[in-house]
Amino acid sequence: MCDYSLAGVPNRLAEEGERLVACRFSTGSMGLASDASLWRSLFRENPAVCVPPGARLLLRDIPKDLQRQLDVQATEEVTFVQLSAEAYEYRDAVRFRNGREVLLQRLKCGQRVKVLSLCCDDSRDEEHQRREEEYRRIFVG
Repeated sequence: MCDYSLAGVPNRLAEEGERLVACRFSTGSMGLASDASLWRSLFRENPAVCVPPGARLLLRDIPKDLQRQLDVQATEEVTFVQLSAEAYEYRDAVRFRNGREVLLQRLKCGQRVKVLSLCCDDSRDEEHQRREEEYRRIFVG
């Protein structure tokens, strides 16, 4: 949800529909912050915004060199993933539809991100199926 390097930074969970910006925190690590809070506070550090694995994001302003390297467009829908569970290792990343992955550390400052959904499609499908089964059990018998 938030790389180990942001543990000392105030943080909070992302909200669906929220607009975020990639920024470098006092720890030297890249992370995500609310685009609204970035411009309101110039004299104190903004909280890191933690995104759960499986969340769907709209990643904008992808640098040209990264576009070429990953074979993606300037704006892409991505899935937030964690590449490792190892301590003291960057793990927060995004996975593109083509399967390529990139650590948040490789994003550029100011890159815009919109939170589309905090859960992955799989969990939505599972929730839908669970509700259908419950409906059948109650109303169909």
